[in-house]
Amino acid sequence: MAAPSDPTPADPWLRALKGRGAASNPLGRFETIRRHAEDDGWQHAVLDEEQPRPQTMVTEERARSVITRNDSPDIGFDQAMNPYRGCEHGCIYCFARPSHSYLNLSPGLDFETKLRAKSNFAEVLRAELARPGYVPKPINIGSNTDVYQPIEKHRQLTRAALEVLAECRHPFTIVTKNALIERDLDLLAPMARNGLVQVFISINSLDNQLAAKLEPRASAPHRRIKAVRTLAEAGVPVGVLVAPIIPALNDRDMEAVLDQAAAAGANSAGYTVLRLPHELKVLFREWLALHAPQRAEHVMSLVQQMNGGRDYDSNFATRMRGQGVFADLLRRRFEVACRRHGFGRAWELTLDTSHFVPPRESSPQGQLF
Repeated sequence: MAAPSDPTPADPWLRALKGRGAASNPLGRFETIRRHAEDDGWQHAVLDEEQPRPQTMVTEERARSVITRNDSPDIGFDQAMNPYRGCEHGCIYCFARPSHSYLNLSPGLDFETKLRAKSNFAEVLRAELARPGYVPKPINIGSNTDVYQPIEKHRQLTRAALEVLAECRHPFTIVTKNALIERDLDLLAPMARNGLVQVFISINSLDNQLAAKLEPRASAPHRRIKAVRTLAEAGVPVGVLVAPIIPALNDRDMEAVLDQAAAAGANSAGYTVLRLPHELKVLFREWLALHAPQRAEHVMSLVQQMNGGRDYDSNFATRMRGQGVFADLLRRRFEVACRRHGFGRAWELTLDTSHFVPPRESSPQGQLF
């Protein structure tokens, strides 16, 4: 019998967990100890009982640096920062899940329940922006995990970082799928008037039932559309990212998402296809077996067609868009819809770096000049 650490669709103990994307905790790729489970005949009795739901646990972390540099040719920004490790949204498709393996935690349930919060995030950001010779370039906030995930409501690390950026007049972009971003309009709107900010709302389906399984703790699709409208009405440039597109699962909604986003005031759009690096291959196949067993084989067949016959191809030239007939069809559909709405391409907006003022060091005596 297969071990829980290496789940397969046949595993009898796997059950969908309400409010969670993953159903298991497969070992990370750096683990040296492997565990093997044996069925002693009591497993079925345990399955019949109500299983406890995993609770979210947050660990404080002291960051030594927060701005990372990117040189990937298929990503539209050079700098990024993330105040949290792990993400409570629990999106089963999240390409960041494998990064939890670096913490000796599982990319499965651990990724969405055992979170790290960089408690000194704003303090370190201020120090990095104040370094002599720092050259301002737009910083993307939320390139790995969502900066407006539920714990942000109380931790407010993203809010604190935005306050530093506003003080320094530093340009930035945000990617999120949570309407909590509306809380920070008092910071975003004034910066938008100076060409310092662009927001992207990620919406890959308008089907609430599907979204509740794919991304269980993110804002509902209609709520994200409302956030697009709120941002646009406040003068904040906002785009929509139809990401990721999963063939035979949510690709049918592409045009509808773009239609509603345009009606709400979005001015740009982008898309990516499903990416399954490292342990994510196992987790997504497990999710399909639990939530879409009748179409699981078809979905994975199309995914492999877009990845040269494999579950995932990391080639920079194709990993975001895929390859082959189905990928070409997605591209053409997207381009037609964008032309219809007059959308610009995501990440094309040029943000203004000329306003940047390095932050002053904190002093108990205050500033005289």
